[in-house]
Amino acid sequence: MFSEKLLTWFDKHQRSLPWRLSSPNPYYTWLSEIMLQQTTVATVIPYFHAFITKWPTLQDLALASLDDVLVAWQGLGYYSRARNLHKAAPLLVKRFPVTPAELVKFPGIGPYTAAAIASIAFNQKAAAVDGNVIRVLSRYFAIPTTNPITEVTNALTPCLPEGRYGDFTQSLMELGALICRPKAPACSLCPLQQDCKAHALQMVEDFPVKSPKIKLPTRYTRAFILRREDGALLLRKRPSKGLLGGMMEVPTTPWEDSPFESRGERIRHTFTHFHLEVDVCPGSDPSEFQGIWVHPKDLHTYPLPTLMKKILKATLALSEK
Repeated sequence: MFSEKLLTWFDKHQRSLPWRLSSPNPYYTWLSEIMLQQTTVATVIPYFHAFITKWPTLQDLALASLDDVLVAWQGLGYYSRARNLHKAAPLLVKRFPVTPAELVKFPGIGPYTAAAIASIAFNQKAAAVDGNVIRVLSRYFAIPTTNPITEVTNALTPCLPEGRYGDFTQSLMELGALICRPKAPACSLCPLQQDCKAHALQMVEDFPVKSPKIKLPTRYTRAFILRREDGALLLRKRPSKGLLGGMMEVPTTPWEDSPFESRGERIRHTFTHFHLEVDVCPGSDPSEFQGIWVHPKDLHTYPLPTLMKKILKATLALSEK
């Protein structure tokens, strides 16, 4: 049986992860699932350790300032996750729901994350479908459609075991991460190999069926480096909503679709949906911009996204922190 084979394998081969406890901790589960959105386990582990060291409990995090959360998050990317984490914490302290239908109402928690938290933290019967699960199930059933979230959910629901729902959710994620990898899957070690349709067809790497690649557009901006005589740099806070919301930046012009003549050093940075080319040049008149003056030695105490660190490192030869 699908679930029995998977759980037997999981019992023997599961990784030891800091949020994977013998008795589930809903705070750890929620925090790790938010961090793991769009991010690998290896990248998340040190951030998770840092968060639970600084804020050991949900109550502690609920009292944190947004700036402190953003500083702790810097470098992890997708900063809307940090803002939603900060919004959700005080709400979850009041009432931590246990079902997917309730959890999905909280900031930053979508259908997958809600199902994952409900099953892992509270052993609720829920089908959690993320990229790993899509890959495993689309191969196992040889699902011939692109972006088969609905098909995978429909195929997964009858496979849910009676009990051990959290372990089952984690076992599918684990199989996708360790065995049923995107490239060079270790099929000979897979507990599901015997009944895997993609393996029988010798087409494992053809699933999930890929959508045509879309060429990312490029946007353009100019960034200004303004320094006082004592070496302090002018920084300002970005609007709370939108890309890099609430983070600090050097002043920039609006991000536009048309290129312009370069006046300084060019920096290229890629976001999920577009490339950004930044023309970095010295600023001449600080009175044109509102902001605060920060000494280079204090930059690490401010929430600077990777893009801004890249700009500062290239122009000021500062080490990234």
